[in-house]
Amino acid sequence: MAQFAKIYDIEDTPPIGKAIPLSFQHVFAMFGATILVPLLTGLDPSVTIFCSGVGTLIFHLINKGKVPAYLGSSFAFIAPIIAVSKTYGAQGAFVGMIGAGAVYIVVFVIIAIVGLKWINRVLPPIVVGPIVMIIGLSLTPVAISEASKGLVTALITTLIVIVASIFGKGFLKIIPILLGTVGGYIVAIISGQVDFTAIGNAAWIALPRLTIVTGNMPVLAWGAVAMIAPVAIATMVEDVGHLLVIGDTVERDLMHNPGLHKVLLGNGLATAVAGFLGGVPETTYGENIGVLAITRVFSSRVIQGAAVIAILLSFIQKFGAAIQTIPQPVLGGVTIILYGMIASVGLRTLIENKVDMAQNRNLLIASVIFSFGVGGMVFKFSPDFEFAGIASAAISGIILNLILPMEKKKEAAK
Repeated sequence: MAQFAKIYDIEDTPPIGKAIPLSFQHVFAMFGATILVPLLTGLDPSVTIFCSGVGTLIFHLINKGKVPAYLGSSFAFIAPIIAVSKTYGAQGAFVGMIGAGAVYIVVFVIIAIVGLKWINRVLPPIVVGPIVMIIGLSLTPVAISEASKGLVTALITTLIVIVASIFGKGFLKIIPILLGTVGGYIVAIISGQVDFTAIGNAAWIALPRLTIVTGNMPVLAWGAVAMIAPVAIATMVEDVGHLLVIGDTVERDLMHNPGLHKVLLGNGLATAVAGFLGGVPETTYGENIGVLAITRVFSSRVIQGAAVIAILLSFIQKFGAAIQTIPQPVLGGVTIILYGMIASVGLRTLIENKVDMAQNRNLLIASVIFSFGVGGMVFKFSPDFEFAGIASAAISGIILNLILPMEKKKEAAK
């Protein structure tokens, strides 16, 4: 039907007068979620915005612009980054993120050599669903803690997100996180919860506080690598799902051209570069996939334009300072929805794939993943090398899935 026709295809370049607002639209879509991760983990939002732009350009370079995706902050890494930062500091967390990028690159090499069939055996829905669920569940105490510091502001913020998600029309429907953050921020200003001192002290234009600028370079800590790197397994699953959705939207087989392995390589390099520069791990963004579906503008040039805009915004120091004035109750109100939604997506994975939870095998795998993940199981191999929380849960789930025998399907009762 005509209303579903492409306006611009992947290889098309819109006129500059149209390309700029189309690119800004993608910036708005990714912005709210992208800045939350550094705010919650104590890292620099301006550096994260810079790295999201650079990472997206790296991703498009590797894939020759064939996948119109934007890379933003990954929520899967929030809990391990917080945990690692307490033990090894931010410099240890950075090297853990570089390790996560290395995991991506290793999988890229494996897929390039042996193909895709093994992925379904290693990461079936019974492993993927519970892992995604514990990513959300392990973060919910952080959301409640933040919200409790100003419950009225937090609940108003949450309500705005819900209303925008359900009743929003057009573009407003795909930026509920941004709308909730802005609305909650206004409420916080009115109630006197915002301190604008940092904005007044900030310069207009300045270099982002990258590690190469501050000298706060990554420091090798194998314990940090062990806690953060394995989480890449969960985000790879997210990448697979997003690639399939983008392929359906643009009506192309992106799994084979340019190929999943190149998508993972692009994401891995972007994550490693972000860790080196002081950003956070990155992943393809569902918010921007929604923009593709609604606008029918598939142009990779538009996405690349959004990446350039993000890089430029990171140099406006007052902008970064303003982001850091967002009060904790506002962040809590937003993350109540986001973290719960992550857990719900994991549940949906089990339901949509019709995983039979009546089978003891499946119950055992899910039970171990839930207990190890939520309980924070730690496998310590040496004082500096351990798997904890999500990492130990993911690895245990994969091993159990590989070694436990498949149950035969019971014949239907006559």
